[in-house]
Amino acid sequence: MTFAEKILQFNSHLSFDATLPGDIQVMNPFTSVEVVRVCQLFYRKFFNDHFKRKLILGINPGRYGSGVTGIPFTDTKRLRNRCGIKMDFMLTHETSSVFIYEMIDAYGGVREFYKNFYINAVCPLAFIRLSKNGKFINYNYYDNKDLQNASLPFIIKTIKMQLDFGIDTSICFCLGTGKNFRFLQSLNGREHFFEKIIPLEHPRFIMQYKLKNKNIYIDKYLEAFKNI
Repeated sequence: MTFAEKILQFNSHLSFDATLPGDIQVMNPFTSVEVVRVCQLFYRKFFNDHFKRKLILGINPGRYGSGVTGIPFTDTKRLRNRCGIKMDFMLTHETSSVFIYEMIDAYGGVREFYKNFYINAVCPLAFIRLSKNGKFINYNYYDNKDLQNASLPFIIKTIKMQLDFGIDTSICFCLGTGKNFRFLQSLNGREHFFEKIIPLEHPRFIMQYKLKNKNIYIDKYLEAFKNI
């Protein structure tokens, strides 16, 4: 099986069966026929090979990025404009996706980047909860201790499954220098997934709080990727 077919098989079997605390819900985009279609196009376009890749792990999918497209840090705009794949039923914009694809452009473009890296998340399915104003908002696996505990077996299982894709385990890049990195670093100390984990500032943090310095962070990403 190619790297692409392993990813597609993995996505098609993703299921979160643990009991969720409170009003937290899980989002699984891979139950959508349209998501399955665009994921097949995307992964067969960029991952239809047997190359080893470095793994980049975010937190968990966002509602307007991979929560819609099924492709990590890729909203429908970037999917169409950078990857050449159109998703017909909606148009989404996610700030994290903006940063990631500007970084990918600086790296050398989508084909060069995805030849060397595979992106997913510590928890590859999204969580949402209803806010006080009645709107659903993103919820991180570590925002609630009960949710983190409930997610732990799923996280361990899915990381192990992805290592079999053809991941270079000498290093992993963690997007998020705070709670996500501390959690993954601690988990790695027990499970020994990777020889080393390098934290990088999360794209959402950069776009929300450090926008004026965005290019500095793009350079930081590129420097980290170069020095491996």
